[in-house]
Amino acid sequence: MANRLKPLIHPASVDLSDPAATTESPLEGKEAEARLVQIRARIEALQLALGAEQTRALLVVLQGRDASGKDGVVKKVFGDLNPTYCQVTAFKQPTPLELRHDFLWRAHQAVPAAGMIGIFNRSHYEDVLAVRVHSLVPESLWRLRYQHINDFERMLTDHGVTILKFMVHISREEQRQQLEERLEDPNKNWKFAASDLKERARWDDYTQAYHEMFLRTSTEWAPWYLVPGDKKTARNLLIGETVLATLERMDPKFPPGDPSVMALRGKIV
Repeated sequence: MANRLKPLIHPASVDLSDPAATTESPLEGKEAEARLVQIRARIEALQLALGAEQTRALLVVLQGRDASGKDGVVKKVFGDLNPTYCQVTAFKQPTPLELRHDFLWRAHQAVPAAGMIGIFNRSHYEDVLAVRVHSLVPESLWRLRYQHINDFERMLTDHGVTILKFMVHISREEQRQQLEERLEDPNKNWKFAASDLKERARWDDYTQAYHEMFLRTSTEWAPWYLVPGDKKTARNLLIGETVLATLERMDPKFPPGDPSVMALRGKIV
């Protein structure tokens, strides 16, 4: 499976400009939707083999600004997965219990077990993004977290967890349109919060935080992928292609049947 997204392994710089949020897809309309259906079906088949194998796991991390489309990615790319072997964790504001633990505690609990595909909708990276922008802990503390995260992800990969990290990058204008849509659509009103505008006002601060996040945490074992997010279909195809290519490299296999069980073939009455 061809993969058009390239991992940002130890990048010197990353383009987070508004033009970088748009990419052209070689497929459009019905062709693009049909291709995505094919990708989803193949991902589902490989997921079942991964679940039967029960020796490895895949962790997909989705990060992005408010209204960048993370929920849409979960629905459009992973919507066909067997829930028995898939778990989605949405990381919100930490609870009082979570705040009494180290910042990786809640993330570690949500790491997929062997045989599972886990999806983080936001993640432990909020602790070097939102925490940094809002000065929730001293800089001397959040700066240590880059290395803590790298060590954490290295430990996971050493124990059979393949990690894909996607930053869905949208332009300032696209975010404005998405926030306006939330206000205009009664079915989306619940998704809008006044805090969204406060976060939007810190656009440049978040851009700076994302830049350093890429530079310090895009590693050989857990690289970041920058996904242009302004065009939803292109976004979904890029992420779907990358997930599928990764699963195909993992090449999970269904285990052979137990000989004592296989001996029962044709003898069931």
